[in-house]
Amino acid sequence: MSDRTGTANSLWTAADAVRATNGVTAGAWQASGVSIDTRSLAPGDLFVALAGPNHDAHDYVPSALNAGAAAAMVRAGARNLPETSKLLKVLDTEEGLRSLARFARSRSNARICAVTGSVGKTGTKELLAAALGSAGSVTATAGNLNNHFGLPLSLARMPANADFGVFEMGMNHANEITPLSEIARPHVAIITSIAPVHIEFFDSIDGIAAAKAEIFDGLVEGGDAVINADQDHFEFLAARARARGAGRVLSFGESEAAYGKLLSCRIDADGTHVEADILGNRLSYKLQLRGRHWAMNSLAVLLAADACGVDLPQAAESLNAVEPPKGRGRALKISTGSGPATVIDETYNASPVAVRAAIDLLAQTAPGDGGRRIAVLGDMLELGGRSAEEHAGLAPALINAGIDQVFVCGQYMSDIMNALPGEMRGGSACSSAKLAPMVAEAVHAGDLVMIKGSAGARMGAVVDALSGNGGRA
Repeated sequence: MSDRTGTANSLWTAADAVRATNGVTAGAWQASGVSIDTRSLAPGDLFVALAGPNHDAHDYVPSALNAGAAAAMVRAGARNLPETSKLLKVLDTEEGLRSLARFARSRSNARICAVTGSVGKTGTKELLAAALGSAGSVTATAGNLNNHFGLPLSLARMPANADFGVFEMGMNHANEITPLSEIARPHVAIITSIAPVHIEFFDSIDGIAAAKAEIFDGLVEGGDAVINADQDHFEFLAARARARGAGRVLSFGESEAAYGKLLSCRIDADGTHVEADILGNRLSYKLQLRGRHWAMNSLAVLLAADACGVDLPQAAESLNAVEPPKGRGRALKISTGSGPATVIDETYNASPVAVRAAIDLLAQTAPGDGGRRIAVLGDMLELGGRSAEEHAGLAPALINAGIDQVFVCGQYMSDIMNALPGEMRGGSACSSAKLAPMVAEAVHAGDLVMIKGSAGARMGAVVDALSGNGGRA
């Protein structure tokens, strides 16, 4: 095999890394992976020493090499580095990481898909990776590494012979997605939804839509844009995609005119059962991910899979292999003093649209014999001046969904209790740590408990208390 692609086990040869970064190295090393964190570094990785506002990873270069790193990318002139041929010296390591990403993209013939949206990015990315994986090798964003470090890192990890790449792109300010899309140069770009998430950084939801539309800025000429047809901003997003050279705008949703149309959706203990029409093909399939919102996002996934040349029935069947990620709807069986109960762990993050979807899921899922539907909610953060309004708006949703009891914590979520009927008021506290024992004491056999809140609300403390990892279960 040529030096350009290295050996069968090599992701980066020293020669390729030098070519990509215009750097200098004295070694002839080969790296099987790329890492920016010594805590997760695997032997054989190329360690990229990034310098942040609080920590400079150059301090950890000796540790990385001792842990088996194949080499370390460092800033030329950095002090106190070991004398070794395993250093790749560049002018700037952050730009060096982006250079690796660009080179990985340029040497690849893979079909590249990019995913963004206010909610559902990570789950959609996982579903798409499974769908494409039924037809070839896939490199996908690990976890939610979707920012200015995570996207280049994910691309730098893509082997030259990969068949597909699936990359998540996140933002909380304008002008953050454009440089990511320009590096990835996707053939297919998906926007799952537009909602008031991170709205404290924007003047309006229109600003969020414009920021998400930046995903089309790097779209290859004639590429495909996959957009939710049921969103108010559909026409704006479609126009932006066409202006950036999209060959097709593939809509999905419940609209009669959508290219990917949801026909029916049934949720039970086994998951979500979907009937859909994708480009004139009627499909029946199942998801382990429970909720109507997952059914909707699966339509986008199948449109993207078809755009990448994957057989639709094959892609649809593969979706059932995806399990809910931690904190994103995973069902946990717990023990109580009176018998088993179920927890739906939605603690990863929260926004108004995501909390409403979680409430709908709770309403659509049957509790056990004699059990109740219980919602445990923490504050939704980064809503700025809309915080009080958005939290207050959840009270009618909880009442209309027929939730039996509600427990809340936080500055804004606690305010909704007065709007609930007395029998629904389970309890409130100033923090998740103080709420957790109250919930653990209240839950009994057969109950179905949904726990949701922004990451900063630390609602995992309630999950721990119920599961026995941090309190009574």
